[in-house]
Amino acid sequence: MSASIAPERIHAPASSSAADSRPVIRSAADVSDLVNRGAAVGSDARVVIAIALGGVFLDAYDLGALAFGVKDIAREFSLSPTGTGFVASAITFGAIIGALIGGYLTDKIGRYRVFMADMFFFVIAAIACALAPNVWVLGGSRFVMGLGVGIDLPVAMAFLAEFSRLKGRGNKAASIAMWCPTWYAAISVSYLLVLGLYAVLPESHSGWLWRLILGFGAVPAIVIIAIRSRYISESPVWAANQGDLAGAAAILKRSYGLDARVEAAPATEARAPRKASWSNYGALLRGVYLRRTVLATIIAIASSFAYNAVAFGLPVIISSFLKQSMLTTILASLALNLCFAFVGGLIAVRTVPKIGAWKLTVGGYAFQLAALVGLAIVGRPANGAEVVMAIAFLAMFLLGQGFGPGSHSMTFASLSYPTSLRGVGVGFNQTLMRSSSTVSLFLFPVLSAALGTKVFWIIAAAPLAGLIALLAIRWEPSGYDVDAEDFEASRR
Repeated sequence: MSASIAPERIHAPASSSAADSRPVIRSAADVSDLVNRGAAVGSDARVVIAIALGGVFLDAYDLGALAFGVKDIAREFSLSPTGTGFVASAITFGAIIGALIGGYLTDKIGRYRVFMADMFFFVIAAIACALAPNVWVLGGSRFVMGLGVGIDLPVAMAFLAEFSRLKGRGNKAASIAMWCPTWYAAISVSYLLVLGLYAVLPESHSGWLWRLILGFGAVPAIVIIAIRSRYISESPVWAANQGDLAGAAAILKRSYGLDARVEAAPATEARAPRKASWSNYGALLRGVYLRRTVLATIIAIASSFAYNAVAFGLPVIISSFLKQSMLTTILASLALNLCFAFVGGLIAVRTVPKIGAWKLTVGGYAFQLAALVGLAIVGRPANGAEVVMAIAFLAMFLLGQGFGPGSHSMTFASLSYPTSLRGVGVGFNQTLMRSSSTVSLFLFPVLSAALGTKVFWIIAAAPLAGLIALLAIRWEPSGYDVDAEDFEASRR
């Protein structure tokens, strides 16, 4: 199904009477239309979008923090490469299970309840990681953190999609793409924290570094819990889809500054909402959703496999492959993430309303493929010029990730499905993506130890697969009113 053909609107908001100029809502379609027009000035909708990114921040922070601590962890607990892979990938095992459960619960009990509960996983797990007496407690704590990450992503993406306008600057695709610069900002924060602790900790206490940076993750989690309780409301579109138009109107007033009045819809327009069910996962593989699910899944798996290998392995690549000191490794990793990955994410946010997610993702994968092939050819640098070339290729990879698949893997996952399927859609996508992350995080220490820089040839297969999938399935989610498919389905 081509995204260039927008679905015909079945329900338009009813015109208000001369006596009452407030917008009228008679159906979930009317609520969706009001949201698609955008938030009123001074409303809480933009704050909700910002808060929704909190779990993304914590997920990325933990990845960046562990990337620097993994060598110390392996040394303290005398881990083999396989044991190191177990610690690195434990969080993604938890996220696989959490995403399946979280996707279902997001559609079943609503976005708000799930959103308010999942942050406690981060607090408990971060403290347990910092105090872990052995590798089993550390791995188990990271598994619990993964449960929180997996549960959080479907509901966070649902909020970003359902509190944003349809078209124009800051549209749904741009709001969802904000998860990417948020991710890189969190990575950079973890690097800055590592840099600060590295500077102040005496060498005799250097073993505390990984415990302090992992434990610090509890602090932003507690802050996010406090802020969420103040600003977060249920998604108005989800509430309306459940038949609670009065509740949706109250949310619109609080979050959007829109004082809408509810009127009973004609009997011919009444519909039973799609009930949340585990069987809805099967709906992702039928009809028009099959092609979208295949594309979104391949993009997510390819993006996750390549990014986790390179980004998680960045300190290892710089310190081992490029033979740089710890201080140089920290500074180079920070600079690469801020100047290329973070900037690439901002480019995606600004350009996706005009260029579209499909073209940006194609370009991003092309950058990554060229960069990985370049890294494989350069191999282990023998002189300063080759070191510069290798770092330039790393920068190219991260820039492509930022404006391409890094930003838009979530765009395809979130905007390929209407409100009634969005939770399970993102949950399914995240389950498979986290499976790819698990394989990548587990294999990279093993393969890099065995193959050295030849490992980049294997990683290069991921962006190649993403390019092939995009060229085969030309689906553009940006600017397409996918939520209208819920209302169309009820009329057939």
